[in-house]
Amino acid sequence: MTSHNLILNVDSYKASHYLQYPPGAEKVSSYVECRGGEFPEAVFFGLQAFLRQYLQTPIHMGDIDEAEEMLHAHGLPFHRAGWEHILEEHGGLLPLEISAVPEGTLVPLHNVMLQVVNTCPACFWLTSYMETALVRALWYPITVATQSRGIKKILAHYLDETADSRDSLPYMLHDFGARGATSLESAMLGGMAHLVNFHGTDTVSGLVAARRFYDAEMAGFSIPAAEHSTMTAWGKEREADAYANMLDQFAGPGKVVAVVSDSYDLWYAIDKLWGGTLKQRVIDSGGTLVVRPDSGDPVQIVTESLERLMKIFGAKENSRSYRVLPDYIRIIQGDGVSRHSIPQILQAMKARRQSADNITFGMGGELLQKLNRDIMSFAMKASAIRIDGRWHDVYKDPVTGPEKKSKRGRLALIRNTSDEMETVRLEDLGERQNLLRPVYCDGRILVENSFEAVRERAEL
Repeated sequence: MTSHNLILNVDSYKASHYLQYPPGAEKVSSYVECRGGEFPEAVFFGLQAFLRQYLQTPIHMGDIDEAEEMLHAHGLPFHRAGWEHILEEHGGLLPLEISAVPEGTLVPLHNVMLQVVNTCPACFWLTSYMETALVRALWYPITVATQSRGIKKILAHYLDETADSRDSLPYMLHDFGARGATSLESAMLGGMAHLVNFHGTDTVSGLVAARRFYDAEMAGFSIPAAEHSTMTAWGKEREADAYANMLDQFAGPGKVVAVVSDSYDLWYAIDKLWGGTLKQRVIDSGGTLVVRPDSGDPVQIVTESLERLMKIFGAKENSRSYRVLPDYIRIIQGDGVSRHSIPQILQAMKARRQSADNITFGMGGELLQKLNRDIMSFAMKASAIRIDGRWHDVYKDPVTGPEKKSKRGRLALIRNTSDEMETVRLEDLGERQNLLRPVYCDGRILVENSFEAVRERAEL
């Protein structure tokens, strides 16, 4: 058994579909779109990872034998002749052409992002067979990247209102999500998708993915940081020693260290330890101490923590009349952080004249895990079929679910006269440029995206 049998990367019912198309079928064209959802546009990302990981490795006879045995035992027919044709005539590589917008492109809802069609008439059944694998490969990184970018817009808004610049923006949302993801591959894809928008992460597998699939030498950065076990191992009575050790080990000119400070009593830690016993050491370190609260109501805890730190260490007013802690001290909030709580926290800070420059956010399960396909209403649908040399529209238009109405025909994506993206029929393209470009054909990747190029396209 191979670890990636592409034939079995499928929903059960797909195995019987080769027998369900009309006689004379030669080609099926399908497209991917976001039919609705919580964000006005999607960041197209993740296709290259899927192509490199899965579609460059040929299937072999062992895959066919395994799939036949399993699917027959499962109660389904199996198109052995079809897969043997792919093995013998196409070297085991899929005879498909996939066209897509450049990765990192922002695509408004209800527009085609990707189109796939079989290149071999004998494989008309293959286009829709790939739906399961392709949709899952795309909806997740696209949704993570889209949410992450949505939060970036919120952070940029509050920096514009309460800070002198956006300099801190690339590091204001840090990925804490690795342990909350459903699998290593999810952490890789989601962690990488977040890095399209930000440079801070603790999800090492996201860095691995960005290197492996987009040739990014180093896509993100982190700092030494404490966890509760390393602080509480010293015992409650030696909490000051635990903090002092963090400064001994990691503090210094130009360095940043984060210390979780609520193991026992956050207010005591701020007022008596960081603001008392260790105050001068923090000031003199030459680097930055990041205090991390990790419990309680985030809105109240953040604003109160900042107020106490400002009382102890002082604060300067920036050009917008908002208060900023000295450069040597900041806070990071990593508990209860979501796309909904971040603006609430920042709004409460603004009300107390605390600049957004004082804080970084760490986001875990909300960033990589509490997402699903319905957030963007992500779908792949067949829209055209060629039968005996003639193309015909394929579509659905359910009376009982008009929101599920699908597009018809072979499609193109253009910029219209208002410079907005618009989906049109391919035969109506004329002289206009099709933003969908072929990226994969018959086992070959035709376009390679660098991670930097993806980031540039997705930039605010």
